[in-house]
Order: sequence, then C-alpha cells, then structure tokens
Amino acid sequence: MMVTSMVYPQPPDKALLYTAAQTRSLDRIAIETQGVAGFELMKRAAKATFRAMRHHWPDAKRICILCGPGNNGGDGFVVAALALEERAGYQPPAVEVFLVGGETSVARLQGEARQAYEWARDRGVLIRPYDSNKQIEADLVVDAMLGTGLKGTVRGEYLAAIDAINRADCGVIAVDIPSGLCSDSGAVLGSAVKADVTVSFIGVKRGLLTHQGPEYCGQLMFSDLEVGSPVYDQVPSSLALIDQAYVAHYLPARNRGAHKGSFGHLLIIGGNQGMAGAVLMAAEAAARSGAGLVSVATRPEHVGSCHARCPEVMAHGVSRAEQIEPLLARATTVLIGPGLGAGAWAEQMLAAVSASNLPSVWDADALNLLSRSANLQSLMNQSRIITPHPGEASRLLGCSIADIQADRFAAVKSLQQRYGGVSILKGAGSLVCDGIDTRLCKQGNPGMASGGMGDVLAGIIASLLAQQLPPMAAAAVAVRVHAEAADRAAAATGERGLLATDLIGYLGVLLNPRQLISL
Repeated sequence: MMVTSMVYPQPPDKALLYTAAQTRSLDRIAIETQGVAGFELMKRAAKATFRAMRHHWPDAKRICILCGPGNNGGDGFVVAALALEERAGYQPPAVEVFLVGGETSVARLQGEARQAYEWARDRGVLIRPYDSNKQIEADLVVDAMLGTGLKGTVRGEYLAAIDAINRADCGVIAVDIPSGLCSDSGAVLGSAVKADVTVSFIGVKRGLLTHQGPEYCGQLMFSDLEVGSPVYDQVPSSLALIDQAYVAHYLPARNRGAHKGSFGHLLIIGGNQGMAGAVLMAAEAAARSGAGLVSVATRPEHVGSCHARCPEVMAHGVSRAEQIEPLLARATTVLIGPGLGAGAWAEQMLAAVSASNLPSVWDADALNLLSRSANLQSLMNQSRIITPHPGEASRLLGCSIADIQADRFAAVKSLQQRYGGVSILKGAGSLVCDGIDTRLCKQGNPGMASGGMGDVLAGIIASLLAQQLPPMAAAAVAVRVHAEAADRAAAATGERGLLATDLIGYLGVLLNPRQLISL
C-alpha cells in the first residue's frame, strides 16, 4: 500500500532500518519461504512506484525512464509497461525508455531483469540505448539505473545520465534509491541523482535517512511489497527510528502525588566569560523539559542575567573548583559544556564533574577538553552522554570530518566504544548509540544550522536524564523532540533565521504524551 508518508512492515515500535545486504536477505527469504517469485516482487515494486508517480505527478504526459542492466532497471522496464497500459482506450502518456551502461548492457541483463526486459517489450515498450548527448525533455524522469548494488564511484555513461537528470527541468522519482547514493552510509559516490520522491522497497535503507541521503532522496515513501512479518523476524536489525511509540513509552503521565523532588535536580555548568547565552539557553530548555530543579554554576558576572532571563533557575557564581563541590553534592544530574570555554576554569569544572561520577551530559567545550585529555578519556562512565557534531567527533576519534561522514554509523559506534555510556552524533539524520542499539532521528531541517541549537538540545537531554529516564532513552527522546520542535518552528516562520530559542516554546506540547504527534 502506498501513502504520502512512510509506512512500515513492522509495528511502529519496530520501525527498523536496514543495510543493502540485509535488504537482499529479506528479498531472498521472501522468495524462498513465501513462494513469491522474484519477478512478482519486481512487478509489485513497479506498481508501487507507478502509484507514487501518478499521485505526485497526475498530469505528467511525457515520462522518461532510465534503466540500468540490474534489477533496479528491471523495475523500470515494468514501470514503463504500466505507464503504456494505464489508459486503455484513452491517449496514453508518451514513454521513453533508455538502457544505460554502454553497448554491452543488453547482454548483461540476467534473471528477473532479463525477464522484465522481455516482458515490457512484449507489451509494446520500446527500449533504446542511452545517448549521453541527448537532452532530457519530459514532465517526469524515473531513475531506475543503479540501485543498492553500486560499488565505488559513479563513472562513464552513468555519470553522464545522472548529470542529465539533474539538469532536467522536471520532476524526478527514484526507484528504491537515487542512483549514486550509498544505501548504507548516505554518502554520494561521486555524483547522485537528486530526486523529488524516492520509493524504497522491502527494507528502509538506512543511508536514505542520514548524511546526504535526505537531501538526495526527497520525500521518502515505502512499500513492503506484501512481505509478511515472518520474513522480517529472520533478519534482525539493531538500527531503528526514534518514532512516536518510542517517545511515548518513556513519557508516561506523571503521578498525581509527585513533587519537584520527584523529577531530579539538574546542575548546569558553563557560561565562561562572554558566553552566558549558552548556559542560559540550556537552563531554560531544561526547565521547560520538566526537570524538578535546575541550577546553574557560571561565572559570577553572569548570575544577574540568569535570574533576569529565567527566574525559575537557581544561579550561582563560581570562581574556583572548591565552590562547585557543594553544588555537585546537591545535584542528581549534571550537564557541562555550554559556553564552558577553555583554560584553567573550564578544566577545574570538568575535573570536578568527572570525580563526582554523577549521571552527566558532556557537550560542546567539554568534548573539546575531553579530546585533549588522556586522563579524562580513561574515565569510563556508563551514565554519561556525549553529544558531538561531526567536527567534535573527528577530534574525539582522531580522524577527519570526512572520515566521520563517510560512515556515520561506524563513527557513532566508535565513539560509544571509546567513551562508554551513550553517544550522539548530530547532523542530518542524528544517531544515538548505547553500544547495543542505535536509533536514528529523521526529523529536523537546515534551519537548525545556527548558534545555540546544541545548547538547547543538551538542556533537554540532561533534563530527561534528571527525570530518571535511562541514558539511551533520555538521549533518543531528546534528539527527536528537539528536531520536531525545530520542524514546528520552521513551519511557522521558515527555516532561514530560525533561532535556538524558538524551539523552547514547543517543548511542553511535545513532551506531554497526550499531545504527541504521529511519525
């Protein structure tokens, strides 16, 4: 069944994501155990694609379909036949079909792809070799060239075809995955089709939802091709979306007899000289996220601005390490890093937090100090959450940002293995990992690329941790709620000019179970 948003073959609390190899296993098991022929699955995929085409481009009269010699191309051949047959007795849309891959591409057709090629030709589909000099003139382009089997950088005629599609002034729909995009990492392999809509099949490919995937796949749709649950049970995945069911599970209605002590005492440490805003945003976000008590330890000169901005927060001026000790003794949870800066003051604060062994969130400057200190790195704390963006992650792992982005899934696991606890790798398709499971957030938008967003997120995480959510749940719920708040704020005012503080007003709605919205 195709709808205008993603649907899943599993219940919402099992919204699993898969690698290309896992998806191929799902396909194989469906064929072997359910008696579904491979060509039948191909026809189902083509029908799902065609329904999506007609839903998004109902008036398209000229359709250009570019196919490769693999099974992705086979889907495209069947789509072409469906387009020709759609309006029996009426004027059909003009359909052009090109086989990409050079002179030997027809000879390389095998199995279901060969069957689809012949099936489509028997139904009147004219399939011609692709001419790299031809300019695409159509209302809609169907990309059915490379699929998930691409290895290495796009080359030759495929590169020319991708460039022609991206230059075309028309809609673009990708079959399963945009050609040139790595389905496992979300990285562009030299060049990739920039689709308006992508229809993915059997298993949602994890690369579609992180790194460059969201930019290139456009609106993501999904069909399970009528594959049953027993098939999915045979291919376990440790990667899932942070969806509504997950969030709601960890945000039950509060006990009617609760008091402020029931929801923790969070201490936020930061706001070095000239950086009061960071700790203020984190504190306000934490208070709005439900922590029972929120205290701030900051430079003495910033105490007045804290009281003025958020009178619910208890602000303390701290100049020396010994002044932080009684505050740590009263806290149940600590957040360190927003506006922490560098130098002796920051190092003293971080050393005190490390010695306290409290459940903690390490953000921003705390991560930079962590990356430079062998002593801090040796202190493994399973109740610690770290929140790096790719730049900070590269310093923590001693590699380049390009290395981090080339495989974000491997990077977040490496962070967790090195530093313990829970690691968040921020960015498009933020990831949360506790060493056993990984969760991905599909919400969020480019308007979040502005100062202070990380401080607000850190405040939400620490607030939920103070309310005794398990570290993994505190991190994952916060990441989802933060991103969804940004989407709501952007819907109201636009992405450009979005401020971190714009998100805070949406936290109350999103963190209360009766008002959670669907995935």
